[in-house]
Amino acid sequence: MHLYTALGAVLGLLAISYIARGDWRDAFVMMAIAVAIDASDGTLARALRVRERIPFFDGALLDNIVDYLNYVAVPVFLMMRAQILPSTAAGEAVASSAMVASAYGFSRVDAKTEDNYFRGFPSYWNLVALYLYCLGFAPMLNAAIVELLALMVFVPIKYIYPNRTELMRPLTLTLAAIWAVATAAMLPMLPAHSDILLYTSLAFVVYYFVMSFALHAHPTRVAARRTL
Repeated sequence: MHLYTALGAVLGLLAISYIARGDWRDAFVMMAIAVAIDASDGTLARALRVRERIPFFDGALLDNIVDYLNYVAVPVFLMMRAQILPSTAAGEAVASSAMVASAYGFSRVDAKTEDNYFRGFPSYWNLVALYLYCLGFAPMLNAAIVELLALMVFVPIKYIYPNRTELMRPLTLTLAAIWAVATAAMLPMLPAHSDILLYTSLAFVVYYFVMSFALHAHPTRVAARRTL
């Protein structure tokens, strides 16, 4: 099971290789497969009781190492090499701020709350890179977006943990499944893209942020619903 998780690091290495060659599509495909592994390894590990069977191995630490590679280092590198960010010292500074902010986020012991939310923007830089690549904004606007999200890592807002946050979970998982299909269908088309698939995919991102902010802003409403 731990080997399955570690395969994500191999995919990250392959993605870096593709980025170095300017093959953005295959790099995004590698990152997508890594997301599929990350989405399934925890469930499989719990089902197989891996922690009980291999108590001397820290699977959570391995998962964090692989996640930092695939959710932070690889997509930030892609944003630099694909000139999504400005090819200047300012662009490098923005990329560096994303790396440092995410290192902070990954290192917090309370990064995942007891009620199954992420605390602070959860460093989904792979998705940020994909959408900015497809939307084709000017590099300076992209830099402003990346810097804002990097700052949001430090703001202790609760963000939905899609497969664990209990409130609205059926709706979240349904929309996440539609998002996954639409996003996966986009990848073979790159560098071209279908507007229908792109905006279907982005619709879930809008839902994710709006619902996360709404649940954070109304803690009494959340508490009341839990007592029903």
